[in-house]
Amino acid sequence: MAPNLPFKLNNPDLFRDKSLVGGEWVEAKSSKRFDVYDPGNGKVWATAPDNTAEDTDAAVKAAHEAFLTYRRENPKSRAQKLLKWDALIRENRDDLASIVTYETGKPIAESQGELDYALGFTWWFAGEAERVQGTIQTPSAPNRRVFTVKQPIGVAVALVPWNFPIAMILRKAGAALAAGCTMIVKPSPETPFSVLALAYLAEQAGFSKGVFSVLTTSLDNTPGLSESLCRHPLVKKVTFTGSTRVGKLVAKICSDGLKKCTLELGGNCPFLVFDDADLEQAANQLMALKWRHAGQACITANRVYVQAGVYDKFAEIIKEKTAALVVGHGSEKKTTMGPVTTPRSLDKADAQVEDAQKQGGKVILGGKRLMGTSGYDGYFFEPTIITSAKKEMLIAQEETFAPVMALFKFDTEEEAVQRANDTSMGLASYYFTKNIDRTWRLLENLEAGMIGMNTGNASAAESPFGGIKESGYGKESGKDVAIQEYMVTKTGTLTLSDHY
Repeated sequence: MAPNLPFKLNNPDLFRDKSLVGGEWVEAKSSKRFDVYDPGNGKVWATAPDNTAEDTDAAVKAAHEAFLTYRRENPKSRAQKLLKWDALIRENRDDLASIVTYETGKPIAESQGELDYALGFTWWFAGEAERVQGTIQTPSAPNRRVFTVKQPIGVAVALVPWNFPIAMILRKAGAALAAGCTMIVKPSPETPFSVLALAYLAEQAGFSKGVFSVLTTSLDNTPGLSESLCRHPLVKKVTFTGSTRVGKLVAKICSDGLKKCTLELGGNCPFLVFDDADLEQAANQLMALKWRHAGQACITANRVYVQAGVYDKFAEIIKEKTAALVVGHGSEKKTTMGPVTTPRSLDKADAQVEDAQKQGGKVILGGKRLMGTSGYDGYFFEPTIITSAKKEMLIAQEETFAPVMALFKFDTEEEAVQRANDTSMGLASYYFTKNIDRTWRLLENLEAGMIGMNTGNASAAESPFGGIKESGYGKESGKDVAIQEYMVTKTGTLTLSDHY
């Protein structure tokens, strides 16, 4: 364990800086470690094991051995352990939030909010564990009965991003453990410690050795470790959250072994504001959606379309509200927007702002990186608003993942829908209108897996989460569908005696 953390934990045992394999806290076979940086100051604050492909086999075999027992565990017992895990996470909420803030840079209030949101999944799936049911029916053929039973698929691997390290894990692991699967998590190199803390608490909750494992790795070794996990013959399910580019690679690799995949990929989400909308309501929802975690959410508003009649007014409302944001280190209570998590996001923000200006876009707020200026040693970028945005701009064509907002003007509903759907992505769409007829038209006509209707917050444990088109396939959370991603259906056919 690291003795000199830049923050104090109420429960020091929570901080773990070794991988968890088969219930043992271990170093990588190479004994190498990698640095983890605080995005708020750009400094190394801890190190973690740099696992590679050579560490895969032991972890998967341990998970498979645990699965052979765990799959037979009573659903009520699995539910009770999930509830105990849920209780322990709640008890350690503030400590976990501190770890998340120093890993991701997000303000402490946002990290605490992530915990509150994420805990919905452990609670929800504890209930779902006992709701898995098969079927029985009388078929058309005489003297027959057809049965279906649901069984856990096997060892599952979770490849997760850094932007919501707690929520992404609990949404995946909650479903897997409820179903009776064991899980190996490969966290992002930026956020290993929050995931390891969850693993420690799972252990304390009573999950057997090998049921929940974590292999950390550096950015350089992420591709090799991820591929080896996906290719291992004892791995039966892979769940990935990340970019569409990498998701396609994961799907191709898993196709070689016909492994079941859930892919939650990139978003280029439109946010539509009509002239009959409650502009204050729309603005408040956009503020929370866009600036949360400095714009680094897959379901954030990436393209904001505003009807011509209210365009200027809405731009002023958003500018005024955004100007009140306080940018700073996430640990400071006054901070309402922290840094981006990686320097790569700064480069992308710079490129999108420069491209927009070259094509006639007007920067009405922000527009520059703060890193290196007085008081900003970390990866900071000003919250930025661009008006007169056009579809040819980079910001319209690619996911931003930075605190840059572009406002596009439209005239008609048909135009708004066409432009909103003019993307290969289909994760989420949002719209604001008080016209009931339009509400139903937009729900049916917008091409996205999730639709926010007068809201920018559509994600919850009871709501199926997932996209269409190149935003992936499969669902996480929600009734029935999510837990089925970790199960197989077995059909039994019984022929009865003629004297039945």
